[in-house]
Amino acid sequence: MSDDLTRNQTFDTPEGYSILPWHRGFGRQIGPLFEKRDETGLTRAFRVEEYHTNGMMNAHGGMMMTFADMAWGAAVEKDEDT
Repeated sequence: MSDDLTRNQTFDTPEGYSILPWHRGFGRQIGPLFEKRDETGLTRAFRVEEYHTNGMMNAHGGMMMTFADMAWGAAVEKDEDT
């Protein structure tokens, strides 16, 4: 049995969002991750699942920092100020 996410797996995707195409490596450890693009810009999201939690069943700080790092990367990549 593999823990790899495949392109054929489906998730309860929030309305208006799509699944980020992370199917291998680190993405399979923290996913699924979602994004929404509309007139207000880009929004990224994830649902806190059991494997995202710490011993107190709260979102683990490492996951929160990983998500913040990804959000910052997306903001820098999309920066149109020159």
